[in-house]
Amino acid sequence: MTVQNDLGTTPKLSRFRRAAFAVVLPVAVVGAVAGCGDSAAPKTAPAIGSAAPTPAASANAAEPANSAPAAGQHMISNNGHRLAFYVTPGHSPAIVLDSGGGEDHTQWKDIVPQLSKATGSQIITYDRAGLGNSDEVKGPWDGQAAAADLQAGLRALGATRNVVLVSHSQAGEVATYFARANPGVLSGAVLVDANVPQFFTDSEIQRLIAVTTPQIEALKKQPSTKANRQLIATSENFGPTHRAYHKVSWPDSVPVTYIASEKTPFDGSPQDAQRWRDAAAAFVKAGPRRTLVTARGSSHEIPQDNPQIVIDEIEKMAAAHS
Repeated sequence: MTVQNDLGTTPKLSRFRRAAFAVVLPVAVVGAVAGCGDSAAPKTAPAIGSAAPTPAASANAAEPANSAPAAGQHMISNNGHRLAFYVTPGHSPAIVLDSGGGEDHTQWKDIVPQLSKATGSQIITYDRAGLGNSDEVKGPWDGQAAAADLQAGLRALGATRNVVLVSHSQAGEVATYFARANPGVLSGAVLVDANVPQFFTDSEIQRLIAVTTPQIEALKKQPSTKANRQLIATSENFGPTHRAYHKVSWPDSVPVTYIASEKTPFDGSPQDAQRWRDAAAAFVKAGPRRTLVTARGSSHEIPQDNPQIVIDEIEKMAAAHS
């Protein structure tokens, strides 16, 4: 099933090199790397709501399912590091928003209040390891480890069933691993121009590595910052990580809506833009209860370009399971 949505003119993403960074690497520091000048500073964001950070909660001391944690920031420990989760109170189903590469929970700051008002649901955002107020983890970025962090956080917050997961860009990899490990937790998912396994063929992986390697080498010569280290970690072991991801499938038991940007992350490269579209279409056709929606006129940054389509599709998914 395919649905179209119209949108006005938005700024164009530049050529394939920048597009590759948008998919392979965190987008928050692309400009700094491309300029090969100033080092990127990590973002430190306030919690959603007015509550101050709370003491760390153990992932092994989870509240009962469907409990309602207080609003604000919750520091949750998993495997020796702490992760910042942010809660807007509401009813079930809980809606979890997972940001794109290099973005922390503030990517959703304009959507959260609108979504809370529209649905009345509990809204949960968080900072993946190495981003925002969460601790760094040494070694290459690992989608399965990121999924385990998300699992620990939701368990600690009591969101253990009837969850709608919303994932942008790189977070599609986290969503896929999370859905496979926790199909009973999710009542549905909305993937926002997200990385799906079908895109990462051997030839595409090679192209992405080739176009980003010079920038990563330049970045390694810059002063070490939290944001720079996250960039480098994302690039490490990229080939083997994504060849493995290419073989992973979304569980048929979890319904999913895929929102595709019309311009794709590869607006400057027709060949790669078509591969992105083909991968999204193949993902939707690969299983039952999958819907493809196109955000017309939008760049890869759909949450900023066209937040209403994101809210609308989340509303539909949440209403089906309220």
